[in-house]
Amino acid sequence: MGKRRSRSQSQLLNSLTKKQKKHLRDFGEEHPFYDRVSRKEAKPQTCQLSESLDTSSSESEAESEPEQVSGYNRLLATLKDVSKEDEEEEEEEDRVIDETEMNLEDGDSDISVEEETAVASTDVQKNAALPADPKGKDGHGPPGTSEESPEEFTDAKHESLFSLETNFLEEEREGSCSLKALQDPFAQHVNKELKEKEIQAVATNPKTTHQLKWPILGQLVFSSRFQQLETFKPPKDIDLKSLHLQKPLESTWIKTNSQFLSGPPNSSSPFTPLQKELFLIMNSYRDLFYPERTALKNGEEIRHVYCLHVINHVLKANAQVLANNSRCRSQKLGVGDDDDFRDQGLTRPKVLIVVPFREAALRVVQLFISLLEGDSKKKIIVSNNKRFNGEYGSDPEERPPNLKRPEDYEAVFVGNIDDHFRTGVAILQRSIRLYAPFCSSDILIASPLGLRTIIGGEGEKKREFDFLSSIELLIIDQADIYLMQNWEHVLHLMNHMNLLPLDSHGVDFSRVRMWSLNNWSKYYRQTLLFGALQDAQINSVFNKYCVNVQGQVAVRNVLMTGCISHVLVQLPHVFQRMEAENLASVIDARFNFFVNKILPQYRDAVMSHTLIYVPSYFDFVRLRNYFKKEDLNFTHICEYTQKSGVSRARHFFLQGEKQFLLLTERFHFYKRYTIKGIRNLIFYELPTYPHFYSEVCNVLQATTRGEEAAWTCTVLYSNICLLIYQENQRWFRNDGQSSEEAVPEA
Repeated sequence: MGKRRSRSQSQLLNSLTKKQKKHLRDFGEEHPFYDRVSRKEAKPQTCQLSESLDTSSSESEAESEPEQVSGYNRLLATLKDVSKEDEEEEEEEDRVIDETEMNLEDGDSDISVEEETAVASTDVQKNAALPADPKGKDGHGPPGTSEESPEEFTDAKHESLFSLETNFLEEEREGSCSLKALQDPFAQHVNKELKEKEIQAVATNPKTTHQLKWPILGQLVFSSRFQQLETFKPPKDIDLKSLHLQKPLESTWIKTNSQFLSGPPNSSSPFTPLQKELFLIMNSYRDLFYPERTALKNGEEIRHVYCLHVINHVLKANAQVLANNSRCRSQKLGVGDDDDFRDQGLTRPKVLIVVPFREAALRVVQLFISLLEGDSKKKIIVSNNKRFNGEYGSDPEERPPNLKRPEDYEAVFVGNIDDHFRTGVAILQRSIRLYAPFCSSDILIASPLGLRTIIGGEGEKKREFDFLSSIELLIIDQADIYLMQNWEHVLHLMNHMNLLPLDSHGVDFSRVRMWSLNNWSKYYRQTLLFGALQDAQINSVFNKYCVNVQGQVAVRNVLMTGCISHVLVQLPHVFQRMEAENLASVIDARFNFFVNKILPQYRDAVMSHTLIYVPSYFDFVRLRNYFKKEDLNFTHICEYTQKSGVSRARHFFLQGEKQFLLLTERFHFYKRYTIKGIRNLIFYELPTYPHFYSEVCNVLQATTRGEEAAWTCTVLYSNICLLIYQENQRWFRNDGQSSEEAVPEA
């Protein structure tokens, strides 16, 4: 009965016009003009009005009308809410019915009940799990996603409390003295003056490099496009006082970082060996690329240390502004009379932290609170904290307990994995303001998709990127995940960094630093790039967009153990080398080599159950179109395939009804399904993540029917890959010797 009632109601809704639906939504009933009346005419009725009623009195009508309307509006408000809830319940019920019918028609016998229920329960987070289409099939994201962000909440109540212009430093002497210290890296960096000749020579100067080997980080490449290149080695012992940390970080950091320290926490050893070397580079305000950040091993350890650097930078910058405010008030001087008062940029945001999921943003904010609060009895003020935890947190019960995935999958996709968000954080002494407007924030935390939707593109009316004009510290964490989302968003962000704002936003230009007015902010911006692998696209961003005057430091360790050692099945591995003239011609050369040399070997019916693993979505579309043109017996699964389509494709491939199965790497990254029935495996290109090679190879043991002797594995690679590997190795042949050549951008 429930299904019939819901379907009949949905049919009735579909038959209504747009005006009828609007009236039904607003008033909870159809307009009387559209009432269905019987053909039998009703007799008119007459009534007599009371003599005491004065119909000509307009004042009585005016007095009685508000009471009647208010009561009627209250009644209609309840009807409106009920009608909306009914419509949502009907739509949800119809959706569930349609999906159930589709799944019943699929008849997929190789998918376990536990896996299907787990996937169904995690569909709530579908927008985060599926990546955005890179210039995709129709120019939009995957089905079910929307690039238009909902109405964002911004905190407008605490604007005056967190304003840097109207507040003053309580401890003026101590703060000003600490900022003027000659040994403070922050003061040395922001007070460094560049000349016009040096800026003009950056484009033509060759990049000077120098290699050093550190105990924990390994092989480091120091580079700079400016003439002076300074290198240093980490000291054996480190003291918090020598790091020039702003209060109260000297006391709060030890407690916040105690979970990673083996011995009792103390000021003599406040860092782990990895954190010590990373923070020394961060505190020197050099650009850093660390490609060995993994969620399982050292992800949280690295997050703690860069959050310490962020809070230290923001507290020093704000303390300098507040101290100058106090000096101006006490001395009663015009600000333009003294260049020492130039202490800020064109806009207030100083730090941008790019993270892939809301869970990562939540952990960053929690670390900020812990670093400012510590173990002090007096709690800091955090505005909108409850709302933030509700929107960025997650319910542990939402994740099904029977979902079995690899350890790295569990570590990456933990908590709230929504990838469309952005928020501003304002910090003033010992208070934090969440959901601050971007132009009133000190720290911006966002995902690439969240920034892309607000930056916009050329020709769009609503776009904003002035808040990126004065970013002094850019942190891109988990950069490898953006390769699986949409790398175009990262490139779009980098192209809009440190541009001159289109509006003044009420800034006092007499307080703006000269290098910011000269549009030299990109030469003073520190970029920290963390990822899990050395990819050509990530290397290109670091080499192209990082032009810090202090120089760049890149970790370039060569992996000595290959992932092929983790393959558990007895499988012959055949590596097919193809030739290409340059990096731009590799795509066409690979396709022609596959079509002319590899595919003819598998056209025979004997070579059935062939899985083709395709890392790039563009290559996947090209192969899919070619297979359709040649009328080959194949099926395909990508990150945009609906669940019913995935079930059918897996079933047909297992039963042998389809000879080929095209599988994208991003689908494997987000789902990690076990594809059963594989006998022949083809890697169209080497996987982006090295451990994906062993994972896919080990899937062959899912269905063992005595066919192990017939299993094959073919891998395509190009000579360009070997050249890149040899070029990277060349930097480590002579340990500690200098070189005047540039690090290859690919």
